Amino acid sequence: MRLRNKQIRRKLWELDKFILEDYRRQSEAQKQKPNSNEYEKEFKKRIKLAIKILKPITDEATKGLRIYKAKGSKSFLKPNEKLRLILIHQLFGKSNRIMSNALLLFSLMTGVDVSYKTIERLYSDEEVEIALFNLLVIMLKKKGISKINACGDATGYSLMISKHYASEVQRLKDKVKDQEQKKKKAFVYKFALMDISTRMYICFGTSLISEAKAFAKAMQMLKELEIKIESIRLDRYYSFPCYVSLFKYAKVYIIPRKDSKLGHGTEWLETMKSFVLDTMNYLKEYFQRVNSENSFAQDKKLFGWRISQKLEDRINTALFCRLIWHDLINLFRG
Repeated sequence: MRLRNKQIRRKLWELDKFILEDYRRQSEAQKQKPNSNEYEKEFKKRIKLAIKILKPITDEATKGLRIYKAKGSKSFLKPNEKLRLILIHQLFGKSNRIMSNALLLFSLMTGVDVSYKTIERLYSDEEVEIALFNLLVIMLKKKGISKINACGDATGYSLMISKHYASEVQRLKDKVKDQEQKKKKAFVYKFALMDISTRMYICFGTSLISEAKAFAKAMQMLKELEIKIESIRLDRYYSFPCYVSLFKYAKVYIIPRKDSKLGHGTEWLETMKSFVLDTMNYLKEYFQRVNSENSFAQDKKLFGWRISQKLEDRINTALFCRLIWHDLINLFRG
């Protein structure tokens, strides 16, 4: 059957008028309410297992890892100690000063006694960056992930406690400070790609500029991994042929924009055909994107919605640590 532009426009009109409402009603009727007590019990079990495996898996990720530095003082921390320290810092969500003082309690047992400046510098440490990537690869291999049905989405994290002053009077009093505040970046964008069946993050990217740049960085990271995308679900932000064509060998599920047209290559044509000719099954696949939204909500519940780091590379490392914890916890999902 030959597809025409008017069929896409007609289907989008039907989608807004009738189909989405019917689909939502059917989904709500089939949806089972989660048992919150059972969920919390299962989650606590998995996070305990994640903490238990932290030492051996970080040792594995840093085995033989050495970065040659011609200049500067050498760190007294080993790569595995750095990796565990920064992951623990993110998990507990404490300030660098509080965290360094808390570590004194463990110094007799671990031999680790560091300052808050040492902790902050870990977020720009090349060894830590490599070790985090190694750890991600190890976890994906342990979970047996080589080809996936994926969903991808973006979220934002605040870089400030508050973007605005409490009242107009305060803003008038501190006009200079207010102008400086506006120059600062208020949010960081994070895009993450997830395997639907395991709820494991595969790759991610961050940007202080736009969601599109965060997505591009995530795709760069994906190229470093030997993982095949069999299908992918993206929201309307990515409803352009240029994004669909990135996944030449995958089934792509997006909701077209109202001005969408044909004539943009084979991948776009096949996506439009599935949307127009098999709409209900297409929507069933597309709305598995909810897994990304749910995981972002769970991550923010565990770690909070704010990033305390200020430099871009350190912000990226902080969010990488949170991704690692998410995957460690889901490593033990049944």
